[in-house]
Amino acid sequence: MKERERLSDLCLLAGKLMVTYGAETYRAEDTMRRMAIAGGMKNVHSFVTTTGIFLSGVHEDGHNIMQMIRIVDRFQDLNKVTEVNHLSREFVLGRHSIAEANQVLLTISEAPMNYPLWLIYMASAVAGGTFSYLVGDSMFDMVPAAVGGLITTLFLVLFQHYLKAKFFSEYLASFFGGITALVLVHSGFGNNLDQVVIGTLIPLVPGVPLTNSVRDMMNGDLISGLARGSEAALTSISIAAGVATSVSLFLS
Repeated sequence: MKERERLSDLCLLAGKLMVTYGAETYRAEDTMRRMAIAGGMKNVHSFVTTTGIFLSGVHEDGHNIMQMIRIVDRFQDLNKVTEVNHLSREFVLGRHSIAEANQVLLTISEAPMNYPLWLIYMASAVAGGTFSYLVGDSMFDMVPAAVGGLITTLFLVLFQHYLKAKFFSEYLASFFGGITALVLVHSGFGNNLDQVVIGTLIPLVPGVPLTNSVRDMMNGDLISGLARGSEAALTSISIAAGVATSVSLFLS
C-alpha cells in the first residue's frame, strides 16, 4: 500500500472511531484535518456526518486523494474519543509514524468498552432511583425506580446484542421497563406511578446525541446536527411508544 493511501486510511480510521463513540462533528473533522496536514497532505478538506466520513487532499507527491468510509454502529464511550484525541496530538507532534499510529488506533478500536456491564447496570439503578426522587420527592419510590432502571438496561443490552436494531431494542426495553414499574407499584412497592416510570426510563434518555446535536447546529454543521437530532427524536419516540404499549396492555 502506498504511503499516501496509508495516511488517508489512518485519518479516516481516527475520524470513524471518534464519530462511532460519541464525538462531535467538528472535533472529528478537525482531528482528521490536523493529522492529514501533519502527514504531508495539502489542501485538506474533511466532511463528517453520522453515517459517513469524507476526506480529500493533495499528497506531497502531487496525487489527489478522495476517500470515504461508512459508519454503521454508534455507541457512547467518551474515553475512546479521548484516547484518539491524545493519539492525534502525538502524531501531529511527530512522536508516531503512520504505521505506529494505525496500530494504536486498532488497539483502541478492539479494546472493550471503558466500563464493565455490571457497573453500567449499577449506575442505571442509581440514576433511576435518584432521578425519581428529584422528580417526585418520595424516598419510598426510589427503590422500585432503581429496580426498574436496572431491568430496563438489562433488557436494552440483551436486545441490542441479539436484534442489532437500535430503535426496536429501545422500544422493547422501555416496554419491559414500563411493565416492571407497573407491577411494582400495583404490588404495593411504590406509591407514585409517574415517579417510578420516569426513574425507570432515565437510562434510555438520549442525552449525548441530543447534546451533540445542539453543539453541531450551533457550530454550523447542519446535516450532522439534524441527523443527531433525528436520532434522539426517534429514540424518544421509541421510549414513549414502549411505555404507552405497556400501560395499555397492563390496564386493559
